[in-house]
Parts: sequence; structure tokens; C-alpha cells
Amino acid sequence: MRWTVWVDEWQMECCGEPFHVGSTVTWTLTPADREWLTLALGAETAATIDWGEDHHGDPSPGQISVEAQVTHISVARVRWELAPGGDVCQPAGGRLYPQPVADGRHPAVGDLKFAGYVVTLESHRQD
Repeated sequence: MRWTVWVDEWQMECCGEPFHVGSTVTWTLTPADREWLTLALGAETAATIDWGEDHHGDPSPGQISVEAQVTHISVARVRWELAPGGDVCQPAGGRLYPQPVADGRHPAVGDLKFAGYVVTLESHRQD
């Protein structure tokens, strides 16, 4: 089984455990916010992300728990702009940078700020 997962930077910075390619993780996955991911990373990339990691939320419909090995990590850096109406910022495109380790600490690159990770998990276990 394979999952492509979005991990928010705030989840990692708050109390996330660092992980690396080859790590085994046990995560709660919820359906991905494709609308937000499309703004942040574009429709083509967003279409590949089915899940979001969440270790802060209440149980929700559609969530699953998985134990799997991390096979790929990309750091997502995003450009932000004021949303229509000008009260809040929203993502306005970004880039993925392959990275072997996720520790929640990634500096900005130009106007692209660290927003999270796109992580591929694989499990060969059948439950």
C-alpha cells in the first residue's frame, strides 16, 4: 500500500517528531485539502496528494491510521499573497525540494517560505 501525504509545517514545528527516508512512522491520515494544496503547489501536484497527517485533530470521518515506511520526502516552499479582500494571506504557488530528513527547520529560498512536506509512505502489511 502507498500513501502520498501532506504534513503541515505547523504540525512539525509544534510537536512533530523528526523523520527521514527509511523511518517507520505511525500516523493518522485525513483526506487532503486539495483546494489549499492547489493554491500552494498547483493542480498537477495537488492531484497526487490524497492525505494529510494530523496529530492534533479530533477523530473525523474518513481518517485512517497507518504504520508505514517513509520512502520519499519533499520540502514544500510557498509564496504567499493577500487573498481577495486583503484580510488574510493565502498560498500563491510554490516548489518542492527533495530532502532526506524532515525536522521542521527549513529556511526560505527567496520569497518561498517553508510550508510543509509531501511525503510518500509505503507499507507491505495487509490488515
